[in-house]
Amino acid sequence: MSRLKAYKWVCVALLIYTVVAGFILPVPRLNILQESIRNLHFHVPMWFAMILLLGYSAWQSVKVLRTDDGHADAWAVASAETAMVFGALGMITGMIWARYTWGEWWSGDPKQNAAAVGLLLYAAYFTLRGAFDDPSRRQRLSAIFNLLAYPILIALLFILPRMTDSLHPGNGGNPAFGQYDLDDKLRLVFYPAVLAWFLLGIWMAELNVRLTTLRK
Repeated sequence: MSRLKAYKWVCVALLIYTVVAGFILPVPRLNILQESIRNLHFHVPMWFAMILLLGYSAWQSVKVLRTDDGHADAWAVASAETAMVFGALGMITGMIWARYTWGEWWSGDPKQNAAAVGLLLYAAYFTLRGAFDDPSRRQRLSAIFNLLAYPILIALLFILPRMTDSLHPGNGGNPAFGQYDLDDKLRLVFYPAVLAWFLLGIWMAELNVRLTTLRK
């Protein structure tokens, strides 16, 4: 079994475990959250996967600026595109969760607004890439934008929401999930779920890079 194939088997096994255990294992009966806390295994890990993939994309952009490597540019774009898929899924699962815990799909919470702005920021990244015909100029300018966009995204998601009132856990004076009385069974699903979604993202990005290579 090759190393590459092995990580895919691990990904599949972890995804199956996440879905099955996430819906079957008992969860703590917390006030308001109740059964909706199972979304912890999907919403949060998808956002973690998005952040990790965008970090990898930024790292590939550094390689582009240092070496003008077209393959690194392909990985930067593929990682960002895959991250946006997870970002959209994270937004949708978050809205579903908000509907059952906050009472509405979109409440204008600072965390929700910041996440939406972050996704629009990377939409601008893809728009910028489409504005240039010269490959070298396109990949260098988009690499610079990518390196500027990533720290802005981190600030939007983890710094700005903490500076104001927020319903979101871990923001606006609310305790984070790690501070709630979560049992070990919930944690045993959550951490593998983070790895599972991230590995799936790498797999998707790799397929995207291969497809881009075949089209050239």
